[in-house]
Amino acid sequence: MISFMNDYSEGAHPRVMELLMKSNLEQNIGYGEDVHCERAKKYIKQQLQREDVDIHFIPGGTQTNLLVISSFLRPHQCVIAAHTGHVNVHETGAIEATGHKVVTMPAIDGKLTPAAIIEALESHSGEHMVLPKMVYISDTTELGTIYTKAELTALHKLCKEKGLLLFLDGARLGSALTCKTNDLSLEDIAKLVDVFYIGGTKNGALLGEALVICKEELKEDFRYMIKQRGAMMAKGFVLGIQFEALFEDNLYYELGRHANQTAEKIAEVLQKCGYAFYAPTCSNQLFPILPNEVLEQLSKNFIFMEQAKVDEKHSAIRLVTSWATTDENVDALCEFLQNI
Repeated sequence: MISFMNDYSEGAHPRVMELLMKSNLEQNIGYGEDVHCERAKKYIKQQLQREDVDIHFIPGGTQTNLLVISSFLRPHQCVIAAHTGHVNVHETGAIEATGHKVVTMPAIDGKLTPAAIIEALESHSGEHMVLPKMVYISDTTELGTIYTKAELTALHKLCKEKGLLLFLDGARLGSALTCKTNDLSLEDIAKLVDVFYIGGTKNGALLGEALVICKEELKEDFRYMIKQRGAMMAKGFVLGIQFEALFEDNLYYELGRHANQTAEKIAEVLQKCGYAFYAPTCSNQLFPILPNEVLEQLSKNFIFMEQAKVDEKHSAIRLVTSWATTDENVDALCEFLQNI
């Protein structure tokens, strides 16, 4: 069976593993205060063109989302997200378990708009309801779409006007930054949001996310929050080493670009075969709509996720490529689609 289920089925890129092995018998300071974490932070700050940010390495995406939202909101405050947002659909109520409500709004192709945020604000008034204080978005979105610079700028402007924190989940930021239609850079993102993270788990690392806190008022005591939530690894250098390898010479971008390019090959074949898509195609996540009998045959040799039932005879599925997706596996899928 060939898997197009997700972009974290494989271990880590060989250059990440090489640096881990090279550093394996070193004695490092614990809890993320080692030379590798410092070096990784230096590389990331160079990409951001910022020295005034705090960077923390967190083991996983759900932990990062939980940490950010629960640390920066007061007990009576809530976070606004797209109805398709990861914190709403794929985190088992992790945010709500901290006591903070996720207020969901209808989204266009997975993207939250200023109009939707205003609607959420207007529908929450007075002390009898939770108070919106943060906006959560992701790039790429849960549907594989991306935010343009103009869209992110508009969200930034509105959040600033309304006193809202803007938080960007970058679990698949590697794919977002390297897809053909992207016009954002890490430097842009650091200027337009209050806090965001750079995902390693889904882009070549064994595990780990690099959380970047841009807003000065959010930095105080955050390491206490990390420790209290169980996200501070004794062997924090394991995370630092991986981000050091990913950002020392732009490997991070190479891996995101590879995932996108392999997805583009599959998308081209799907389009030539006349299939429509559940969401626009621009990153390493594809959502083709296929006849159910085709899916039945496809499932005999390929692993994928069923996204939604479209009608009695058609369903949308999710196909995901990764930094490790091989040409052979892409060719096998394309050959199946062309021959079916």
